[in-house]
Amino acid sequence: MPNPKRRHSRTRRDKRRGHDKAVEPTVSIDQTTGMPHLRHRAHWNEDKLYYKGNVILDKSAAS
Repeated sequence: MPNPKRRHSRTRRDKRRGHDKAVEPTVSIDQTTGMPHLRHRAHWNEDKLYYKGNVILDKSAAS
């Protein structure tokens, strides 16, 4: 099992760990409904499934 010959500095360790932070999800406002939703994802509003401002599926019309 390989082991480091020398100790890494705090700066070197922290540079590596700098990329491990949690990122906030990007939220957009739908122009049609005005509801916030995750980007590039379909979202439900009043029994309708919207994607890019268009109705993809309507539960109320199906039943």
